[in-house]
Amino acid sequence: MTRGIAALEAGVHDYIRYYNHERIKLGLQGLSPVEYRLRNTA
Repeated sequence: MTRGIAALEAGVHDYIRYYNHERIKLGLQGLSPVEYRLRNTA
């Protein structure tokens, strides 16, 4: 059972990383959320 929980945690972590770092959002001028924040705070 713990192996299933570890796999679930890894999957959630991977998805959150994708959602924040790799996902392109047209409303953010074609940038990922992290790229947009970094560009607008620098």
